[in-house]
Amino acid sequence: MSDRHSGDDAAVSNAARLRKTAVKPRPASAPTKSRAKAVKPAPTRAELAKRAPLKRPRYTRAETEAIYERLAAVLPNPQTELSYHSPYTLLVAVVLSAQATDAGVNKATAKLYAAADTPEAMVALGEAGVREHIKSLGLFNMKAKNVVKLSQILVDEYGGEVPADRDVLQSLPGVGRKTASVVLNEAFGQPTIAVDTHIFRVANRLGLAPGKTPDDVERMLEKVTPERFKRGAHHWLILHGRHVCKARRPLCDVCQINALCKSPERIKADPGLSEGVPGG
Repeated sequence: MSDRHSGDDAAVSNAARLRKTAVKPRPASAPTKSRAKAVKPAPTRAELAKRAPLKRPRYTRAETEAIYERLAAVLPNPQTELSYHSPYTLLVAVVLSAQATDAGVNKATAKLYAAADTPEAMVALGEAGVREHIKSLGLFNMKAKNVVKLSQILVDEYGGEVPADRDVLQSLPGVGRKTASVVLNEAFGQPTIAVDTHIFRVANRLGLAPGKTPDDVERMLEKVTPERFKRGAHHWLILHGRHVCKARRPLCDVCQINALCKSPERIKADPGLSEGVPGG
């Protein structure tokens, strides 16, 4: 509520005092401007990159190398848990995976791909047909629309093929940076690191690549991950977060990198281990 009414009462008292002392009152102030704030547009990725430097990771180069070496020893050839058999079916699966589990997506795509596993066949199936096969997934109406639209674009502009180009992929309906990174990495072998909720949590919890946004974490992971591990980094971290370093109850007793971990949660749970943490 405005202070104008209480201000008017105070002005009356002040005026009386001013009359007694023969001091002329000051002119009334101009009306105050609206306090409504203009809504600022969300910052772009380029603007985010110009912000203050990110927090430094808790690990030395050698320690980071050791972490990846241990994760790689368990899964030498990591792969996505989404079922696919071509760059196109991978692209569709990743688009469908938003706010859904890989198991749920695999169940839906098993039926979908039996009916249509190429852009041409998906366009022929149409939104209603796609929707019928994926209705067990969240946001299935929008996903069906995006899958048919992106399939039509691939047919019309790219000969039915999925381009190995980030800008093109991100221009497709329903495809954001994370989806494009997964496709580029898994289907085309590019050293991209897609940051999902699991990787975001693990990178911050461990202090391997701390950041306030997925873009922050991605930039830091690209910086600290040794070149020879970049191809598999996305898979190692996501699988570690999904099956070992879980959100509520991380399985520290079976964790491959337990002896290297500098997570405050892990140190707090067992202070005696802090002395054995390299660099701790």
